[in-house]
Amino acid sequence: MSTDIRATKPGTTGRGAGARGVSEFTALAHMIRDSGLMRRRYGYYWTKLIGLPLALIAALVAFVWIGDTWWQLFTAVGLAILFTQIAMLGHDAAHRQIFVSGKWNDWICLIIGDLFVGMSYGWWQHKHTRHHANPNKLGADPDIELPVIAVTAEAPAPRSRLVGWLRAHQGLFFFPILLLEGISLHASGIRRVSVRERLDRRWIEIAFLGVRLVGFTVLVFVVLSPGIAFVFLAVQLGLFGVYMGMAFAPNHKGMPVVPRDVTFDFLRRQVMMSRNIRGNRFLDTVMGGLNYQIEHHLFPSMPRVHLRKAAPMIAAYCREKGVPYTQTGLFASYGIVVRYINRVGLGERDVFSCPLVEQRAQIAPV
Repeated sequence: MSTDIRATKPGTTGRGAGARGVSEFTALAHMIRDSGLMRRRYGYYWTKLIGLPLALIAALVAFVWIGDTWWQLFTAVGLAILFTQIAMLGHDAAHRQIFVSGKWNDWICLIIGDLFVGMSYGWWQHKHTRHHANPNKLGADPDIELPVIAVTAEAPAPRSRLVGWLRAHQGLFFFPILLLEGISLHASGIRRVSVRERLDRRWIEIAFLGVRLVGFTVLVFVVLSPGIAFVFLAVQLGLFGVYMGMAFAPNHKGMPVVPRDVTFDFLRRQVMMSRNIRGNRFLDTVMGGLNYQIEHHLFPSMPRVHLRKAAPMIAAYCREKGVPYTQTGLFASYGIVVRYINRVGLGERDVFSCPLVEQRAQIAPV
């Protein structure tokens, strides 16, 4: 199956395609708003805002009560899951899904992200805003500029045969590398609040991160003997990183990568570079609503609980307008990610290839 994708390039007007794209998204936005799916869900979010911190307090009390034993590794697993769920709630607040007030949402992000999870809200906001503006676009989306795994054809050539072999099989190492993602997220936050760049509420973030990272580490070593404490932190950080990575990885990797000199209208830019994951309400909870990535990218401030209802409406609208709307199963998506990353590692140069729909986009100025 092939699709003729009309795009505008810098230096060309593209007024017809641009106006049509704006008109199409405007019509969709009116339809979504008229359906009531953009309204706030205060009861849903207050339940989470109260329930998750109480669950965290209960987990820490249980941790102290259980004491110095290898059974605490089960507590580490529970905390990894709990910290990820809390981080997903912070993601909702950062997208203004919870409150109308921007300040309220910001403070929720600071408390949840910095104080509870140990991730800098300022760092995440800067990175994630760029991703939403240009998903999967070379030179614009930081989520495709990974330091270890090459996910685009612009990655530098391997320096040796060993590196070349590892690059060619890098898909196999992608998920194990996620064991280090938890450490990376904490380190990125620390680096962000430490550098001389503009950052709102820098000292609040430093204080919250200090309490969370130092306080939690001290608590672990006070309650546990050194050997168990090191293993506990390794399990908690490793599984936290794996959970975060496995929730975010299926959303864009393996979807078309946009060349630097190509632009799309908003509707196509968000839909064609994103992938939904089919599932039930349990999967919705496990993935924090990120399985509705298309709907989330089109309407970032839509409350998570409404994404399931919006998905069939948006899918039908995209079919009507001839916009490819991609969805697949969870495990199938992981297979796509692995195969795609391996293809990049083997040096495939067609950065606009989508292994899921097996189509070759024909880029043409209007």
